[in-house]
Parts: sequence; C-alpha cells; structure tokens
Amino acid sequence: MPRKLFRKYLPSNESIRDNRWLRFLGTALHHHNLWHLNRKSVAGGVAVGMFAGMIPGPVQMVSAAIIAVILRVNLPVAAITTFYTNPFTIVPLYFSAYKLGQMVIGTGPTRPPRQIDLWALPVSDWIPAVIGWVSSMGKPFIVGASLLAILLAVAGYVLVIVTWRIHVWWSWRKRQRNRLADVKR
Repeated sequence: MPRKLFRKYLPSNESIRDNRWLRFLGTALHHHNLWHLNRKSVAGGVAVGMFAGMIPGPVQMVSAAIIAVILRVNLPVAAITTFYTNPFTIVPLYFSAYKLGQMVIGTGPTRPPRQIDLWALPVSDWIPAVIGWVSSMGKPFIVGASLLAILLAVAGYVLVIVTWRIHVWWSWRKRQRNRLADVKR
C-alpha cells in the first residue's frame, strides 16, 4: 500500500520537535493529524492543497502549510498537492477561472488580457508582472478563482474519501476471501 511507502519518508514527531529550525513555532506542528496518514487528515490535506493551489503567485505552498496547521490536516499532503498548478496547467486553470467568473457575474464576453512573457523579463520583475496581469483580469478572475478553488477543494476531498473507502472495502473483501480459502483447505 502507498501509505506504508509514504510513512517511511514522513518525519516523526520527535524529529519535528527536535528540529532547531522549527522550534520557533512552538507546539503548532505537534498535532498528530499534521503528519499521520489517516482518511480524514489526507482528504483534508488534499482539499487544502487544491484550494491553496489557486492562489496566484509564489505563496501557494506557504499558504497551504499555514491553512493545514490551522485546520490540523496533513501538512505534507497539503503542500505537495499545490503542485497541480505548474507552468503547464496554470494558464488553462486561470483562463477557466476567468470564464467561470464571467459566467457567474454575468458580464458579456470580453477579450482576456494579453499573455505575459516572463522569460523576456528580469526575475525581479516577475512578481509585479504577474500581479499586473492578474489585476487586469479584475473581478471576473477573482470571483472565478475563488469559486474554482472551492470546487477543486470539495472535489479533491470527496475523491480521496471515496477512493480510500473503496480501497478499504477491497482489502477487506480480499482478506475475507483468503480466510475462506484457508478454511476450505
């Protein structure tokens, strides 16, 4: 099961408690749900990661970590899940958010803002360029991104819960068949 594989790489509570770089956070990172792989904690981590992934800019992982600590869901899962937004998926997601916002607000079809070429700019100008690009999309983008973030979070949560339950049911049935086969021998 992947759970055993992931458990091997997750830090223990002792290693987090003893880490000198994390001491300033006090007991905030000591809650068991932040590091354990159980159904609700992982589903919550996926939901937080899907929600935080729609935040524009380079603060997605930090936002996911902060929200995961506040809601006490799996922190590594929340941070890793934000990677669904990447250079290949961000434009279609933001365009979908923009169109969803237009549909909800009821504004007519308008031309989306021009694309930005970050590679042509110095790195120091990337954040202002992205902020300018996002703000040029205005209210439809903000409304659409918020709605899409909530929809993705709910879909991620439900998908994990259902998949986890199917896996548990399947494993239980498999053990039951094995027991019956052993009894018949």
